[in-house]
Amino acid sequence: MAQETSSQLGSRIGRALLPLGFLFLAVGISTALFNPFLSLFLSTDVDAGPVKITFFLIVAPLGGVLGSVLVGRLSDRRPIRRRLLIAGAVAGLIGTGLTAVVRDYWVLLALAVTAFALAGSLFPQSFAYARQVLERDDPARAALGISALRTVFSLAWVAGPPLAAFLLDAGSFVWVYGTAALMYALAAVVAIFWLDEVPAPAAAAPDTPDAPVDDRLDAPRWTLWLTAAAFTLLQTPLTLAVQALPLFISADIGGDVGDAGLLLGLCAALEIPLMLGLGVLATRLPLRGLLFGGAICGVAYYALVAVATDLWLLVGGQVLNALFIAAVSGLGISYMQNMLPRQPGRATTLFTNSFPLGAMLAGPLFGVAQHFDYRLAYWLCTGLCAAGLLLLIVVRNERVPQPA
Repeated sequence: MAQETSSQLGSRIGRALLPLGFLFLAVGISTALFNPFLSLFLSTDVDAGPVKITFFLIVAPLGGVLGSVLVGRLSDRRPIRRRLLIAGAVAGLIGTGLTAVVRDYWVLLALAVTAFALAGSLFPQSFAYARQVLERDDPARAALGISALRTVFSLAWVAGPPLAAFLLDAGSFVWVYGTAALMYALAAVVAIFWLDEVPAPAAAAPDTPDAPVDDRLDAPRWTLWLTAAAFTLLQTPLTLAVQALPLFISADIGGDVGDAGLLLGLCAALEIPLMLGLGVLATRLPLRGLLFGGAICGVAYYALVAVATDLWLLVGGQVLNALFIAAVSGLGISYMQNMLPRQPGRATTLFTNSFPLGAMLAGPLFGVAQHFDYRLAYWLCTGLCAAGLLLLIVVRNERVPQPA
């Protein structure tokens, strides 16, 4: 009987997570097609100047953050997460489809804060959906399942930018955004025909006036915001370091752009197996300790780069860099979800929004480093990682359900 139950359990998990893997791959490829080349698209095809491009790159992520927050709160109140995934995929299809043919700056900006903002909710909502399925069927492997799905998104970003470059060489941005629209269409088909609706994770209020609600399950609001701030500090270097890397290598190390590409590719190749490995360790070791260890690797890596004078030090340091990214990006989602077990949509959104907010913070910091010295960018990254780690240590942020 136990063997039959285990088989049925594995079947249920597989039926739910396999289509989510395809959805993650489709959405990841779509975003990886146009995001890295957005500035080039605005500059060449739309003929936008530096001020308009800067304004677009600030307003668009802010719209995405706001849209994800609103959708995240709504998703935890009603059993509509599957429908929200469908709506996000359709919004992405509309946004990329219109962008393939529209070249008016203000129309594109309107699409960025509406269709693309809604499409941006696909990433956190997919993780929230996966969390509910795993908590229902196999809670002990929740962190492993989340990490595995996160690696699918990483794989999509390995393939997406080269594919976009090929499409640009072979055709134009019409081909790039048209292919992205096809990916969103595939995501919509998967959500419509292959996903089942999951129940709301928790009622907003008790069914009867006398029914108690165990508020101990949820972390206090101040804890949530401080933890989200810590992840923002930890993820700001992910953008700042990449922005500075080609210029730092050429100006301070004596390398070239190809060396920067080598380092980024090596890190991506290491990141995927390490993310899976950390997911396996999370089934046996405390999530908090693994996350702290990853953050320490980040501090060590950026300090190493800040004092490096040889390219080979940077090559060897990619193990530390990949461990840092795998821990923060792969385990951070589960860490935040543990704080709000009854609101996975809100928890995942709080985490995923820390990356665009960190990217916005990285902009002016890169400007400071560009003015003084590119090596300064890595000292700033070291300080940001250390501050984020310290904040996580100080804020005890995981709430564990109390035994009955």
